[in-house]
Amino acid sequence: MLDRIRAIADRLTPRLIEIRRHLHTHPELSGQEYQTAAYVAGVLSSCGLKTQELVGKTGVIADLPGNGERSDLLALRTDMDALPILEKTSLDFTSQKPGVMHACGHDVHTAVGLGVAMVLAELEEPLPGPLRLIFQPAEETAQGARWMVGDDVMAGVAAILGVHVYPSIMGGDIGIRYGALTAAADDLEINIVGESGHGARPHEAIDAIWIASQVVTTLQQAISRTHNPLRPVVLTIGQIQGGRAPNVIADHVRMTGTVRSLHPDTRQELPDWIDAIVAGVCHAFGAKYEVSYRPGVPSVMNDPALTQLVEQCARSVCGDQHVQLIEEPSLGAEDFSVYLDHAPGTMFRLGVGMPDTPNHPLHHPKFEVNEAAIAAGVTTLAYAVTRYWDTVPTSMSDFDSVARKSQAA
Repeated sequence: MLDRIRAIADRLTPRLIEIRRHLHTHPELSGQEYQTAAYVAGVLSSCGLKTQELVGKTGVIADLPGNGERSDLLALRTDMDALPILEKTSLDFTSQKPGVMHACGHDVHTAVGLGVAMVLAELEEPLPGPLRLIFQPAEETAQGARWMVGDDVMAGVAAILGVHVYPSIMGGDIGIRYGALTAAADDLEINIVGESGHGARPHEAIDAIWIASQVVTTLQQAISRTHNPLRPVVLTIGQIQGGRAPNVIADHVRMTGTVRSLHPDTRQELPDWIDAIVAGVCHAFGAKYEVSYRPGVPSVMNDPALTQLVEQCARSVCGDQHVQLIEEPSLGAEDFSVYLDHAPGTMFRLGVGMPDTPNHPLHHPKFEVNEAAIAAGVTTLAYAVTRYWDTVPTSMSDFDSVARKSQAA
């Protein structure tokens, strides 16, 4: 089976590179992926797949039926949106939309997802069970997964697989992570209300800007002294607004930021902890305050049984020397985690780094990818799909039991 998958993937690779370059040239922002979705649907339909558009607003799904031997539905998710970044690469196929760029590799993800569809459609025998291909919009705004789930794309899904490119891993190599892959990411807004006054007489006012600076400093210092350092928390205030004139003490400051954490218990404690810190500082200096803590996406927790499946397939496809176990999670966020509230799943890192050249990070205007990664990603995922029904139990309850035993071990 692997030899056949590899042969089909190798033959299709030039076409998949063309697809990736077309997507890179024509990026679309989150929630605006209309042309991308139509293009994806067209490729899927040409493979003879039953395709549905306008799912989750601008998403696309395609179902590949199995032979009836198994009924448990496997899903594969890839994302399609680009970022509001002005591209500064020297590629021949740079973005034709100024200020919009595929700087996070979603063009590669989409090409890989289409490649898996094309490979599986060419296999002579049908899969043992059904497969659902999910092409998701708006990952960058952490909205798309919820849109898709809201349109019932996870109905009946027993397990889900995902992939994300990584420039610090060489092109064509695979990174595997057991357990937490990414952090939970929540949104924070803090409003400080003081009293305005003359800049020359600060003792007659309540300086919201100065108090806001004390809040930021205290929050950052308190993290290192009140939270377990083995359960990391990253709190970033990314925006501060306040003040009307240089000689007028500000009576209001609005701050917004993000809070990243890995452990559910720690995440649950953070809203009250932040509120207590802000309250203490503001009360000490006579200011009023309001804290708004909005939960975002949870951490991606890779299921051990599915992660083992992908690791084994990656080693068969790429060789042991091209598969690495990722020791530490990322404090970045991924809304793939939303699907994991409905079924177990795993996401792996697809290396896109290039040798002997600077590899710019994700979301950088000069971000580029090693297109050798596309064949590796397609072959690994297609092989994992074909082996899924032979390596997991026949029911969700059995599957969850095996996963828990594996994790405990």
